[in-house]
Amino acid sequence: MADPRGFLEVERVAAPERDPRTRTADSHEIFGTLPAEQLREQGRRCMDCGIPFCHQGCPLGNLIPEWNDLVRRGEWQLALERLHATNNFPEFTGLICPAPCEAACVLAINDDPVMIKSLEWGIIERGFREGWVEPKRPLVRKGYSIGVVGSGPAGLAAAEELNALGHRVVVYERDEGPGGLIRLGVPDFKLEKWIIDRRVALLEAAGIAFEYGVDVGSGDLGIDELNARHDAVVLALGSRIERDVALPGRGLGGIHSAMTYLLQRNRDVSGFAEPELTASGKHVIVIGGGDTAADCVASAHRERAASVTQLDIYPAPAGKKFSELAQWPDFPKRLWSTYALDEGGERKSAFNATSFLGDGHVRSLLGDRVGDPPNFEPTGETHELPADLVLIAIGFTGVERGLVDQLGVDVGERGAIASTEFMTSAHGVFACGDARRGQSLIVTAIAEGRQCAAAVERYLTRAS
Repeated sequence: MADPRGFLEVERVAAPERDPRTRTADSHEIFGTLPAEQLREQGRRCMDCGIPFCHQGCPLGNLIPEWNDLVRRGEWQLALERLHATNNFPEFTGLICPAPCEAACVLAINDDPVMIKSLEWGIIERGFREGWVEPKRPLVRKGYSIGVVGSGPAGLAAAEELNALGHRVVVYERDEGPGGLIRLGVPDFKLEKWIIDRRVALLEAAGIAFEYGVDVGSGDLGIDELNARHDAVVLALGSRIERDVALPGRGLGGIHSAMTYLLQRNRDVSGFAEPELTASGKHVIVIGGGDTAADCVASAHRERAASVTQLDIYPAPAGKKFSELAQWPDFPKRLWSTYALDEGGERKSAFNATSFLGDGHVRSLLGDRVGDPPNFEPTGETHELPADLVLIAIGFTGVERGLVDQLGVDVGERGAIASTEFMTSAHGVFACGDARRGQSLIVTAIAEGRQCAAAVERYLTRAS
């Protein structure tokens, strides 16, 4: 054990964040980094377990105990090397990953886990400040060309790995800039977009080409031209079809999917386009209990909504500590206020929306208090809530079909692209990330991109 008394002597501290009472006045990053000495102290808490379950909890298999101890020893550059050995973009995961590694930390059995996510964020930010983060250039160039469709975390990871192997890589993105949903779905106050641009500049310096505003499969770039340009194609399209609700009154005006709102809001913040949809001065209801719902709540605060209410069909868990809740090492569903509700608004747990009322435009929502899962039986307690804007944030159902159908790629029952070792039913066409496995975590998307790149390399090696 690196420090046999560290976890006994050092308590976990709160990660720094801006004051919830004032930060809604802007859209800047709300989370900060701990000072170096505090991070070193937090690194002492890592027990360097014989079987590090944090590896199991992390889809990337990050070498967490190694870089925790390197931080403890002040070996920051070595810590960065170990971090980059498994994770292409630790600045993304250090900010917006929900940290399943912390739920799997052995300390979480009966104590607060090691603050792995904050250590990760501290390492990569130190690396950028010191100029240690450099382009991942290939040693030699090979003759193959790969087209990556989609520039979200999975597409960017696949592109970087394939480029490092010496292939020529072009990334096609239909939106205005790189990042996929981490640019237009995740608000700036959780991930400022200069952080994405900083990393993409390194990818470009390494030799990766990016083409924006290109909707592959349309008049921008047809299938025949795509296949003619490249020896292999990687589909990293995401899972962009949102799940809807079939309730009376769904056709009323003012009821929208969460992404319809967030895409417009984030484009407005970035200066891309003026929004048609706004929460300003409205009674806003957000249906859903996840991260996307929280992002809608927080965005509505920044638009000065008259009120914001979040509805979650699941009951509120009891307690805040990991050890009081889930069966370790499963990821716990625990009652934490969320950064969005710290800023204001109300959450109604164990509440199921049943209908929308209005005359052409929604004016209220009807719903029932419900019992525990899996049945969610109504308790007989019904409420009517005022609503001028309703946002539905209950997940996604699969990949968009336009390009997929044109390529002749099979889609499975759950709406994700079917594949065998990342190869789709179309020869030379691969898939990764949410498009292949369904909506998941950013850390899973990066892992998918890395594994897909290895599959493409095996395919090209066999072809040669």
